[in-house]
Amino acid sequence: MAMTDLLNADDIKKAVGAFAAAESFNHKKFFEIVGLKKKSLEDLKKIFHILDKDRSGFIEEDELKFVLKGFTPDGRDLSDKETKALLAAGDKDGDGKIGVDEFTSLVTSS
Repeated sequence: MAMTDLLNADDIKKAVGAFAAAESFNHKKFFEIVGLKKKSLEDLKKIFHILDKDRSGFIEEDELKFVLKGFTPDGRDLSDKETKALLAAGDKDGDGKIGVDEFTSLVTSS
């Protein structure tokens, strides 16, 4: 399944473009622009599994760094600072990774 099966390609392009500059990533604004906030819980879980590249059931810090590329190959890598901020926002149980429930909570509470 591709991200464009779940999200509008124009919204993806707009969202990734809005945060093209280094150190500009804001997950709350990104999730809103890309259309995640309007998605069902089922669709959010599908999107989580697309972003979970190693299929471990978690999005780890090394996967978060490339989260924009998960939406489109044109996305930039997040900086270490942006990656750590996103991990801190989503990792509610402190295990150093984001599970599916943490991801859905991160999106819906943003």
